[in-house]
Amino acid sequence: MRQITAMLLVVWTAAGPLVPPAEGAELKAATLAAFDRYIRATEARMEDDLREGHFFFVDRLPDNRRHAIDAQLLKGMVEIQRLQTLEEGRTIPIPSGMIHHWVGVIFVPNATLPQVRAILEDYDEHEKFYKPDIRRSKLLERNGNESKTYLQLYKKSLVTVVLNANFDITDTQVTSTRAQTKSYSTRIAEVANQGKQDEHELPVGIDHGYMWRLYTYWRIEEKKSGVYLQVEVVALSRKFPLFLTWLINPLIENIPRSTISGLLINTRKAVIERNAATVGPVVSSPPLGSHP
Repeated sequence: MRQITAMLLVVWTAAGPLVPPAEGAELKAATLAAFDRYIRATEARMEDDLREGHFFFVDRLPDNRRHAIDAQLLKGMVEIQRLQTLEEGRTIPIPSGMIHHWVGVIFVPNATLPQVRAILEDYDEHEKFYKPDIRRSKLLERNGNESKTYLQLYKKSLVTVVLNANFDITDTQVTSTRAQTKSYSTRIAEVANQGKQDEHELPVGIDHGYMWRLYTYWRIEEKKSGVYLQVEVVALSRKFPLFLTWLINPLIENIPRSTISGLLINTRKAVIERNAATVGPVVSSPPLGSHP
């Protein structure tokens, strides 16, 4: 599933666009090394999940909690949680940086795995599905199960932020009813003076630090009457000054919830609208985590 990283929307969990930057920031080698360490630990946990039969994050929960969440998903709701990867039980320090790690899942009724993938692979249309946060989207290259894509992100709050970003995407068909995708940012450049005559990109990694890296992981499973769609996002931003903690912390907690919810709901909406002419009424689905 060559999925465009629409989850770039979650970049705003860094809260950078919501507070005027007092100064620029530089991505340091130590920050990037710590992020890479965090990613290795996160992906190791993902592999452990697969070996243990935990395809979705809710599969790790007690049965009563998992069934309660599944009941809500079948009613059209979205389940979202903030995550933190530990290494041997300890927090992984990120010098001069912040990790933003979230996961969300939704149920798409009367859909098939190919139908959901068709929406997620429609790169040139993502600027319509997820506007205004994604202003431009384009498939640059496709080779087998590997793709390269481009996105331009836009966010206007107290300040206006525009980012040009490129991604490498690899998709894997796990089984006939399951698929997963990994999307890694390869270049993120902040655009200065957007829309003006002197519009230009700031040097990569020497900007305001709104987002330096974004890795996105999608997992999809088709059940008898629909598809469960999960997205897990790990983003890297600058570390904000301590005097802004009172403002930043609530934003980091609340913004990604609405952002991930909007992304998943818009994806479901696009699938349903595209298939409206041929899809029948919703029927019951087996519990999340069980197999058809």
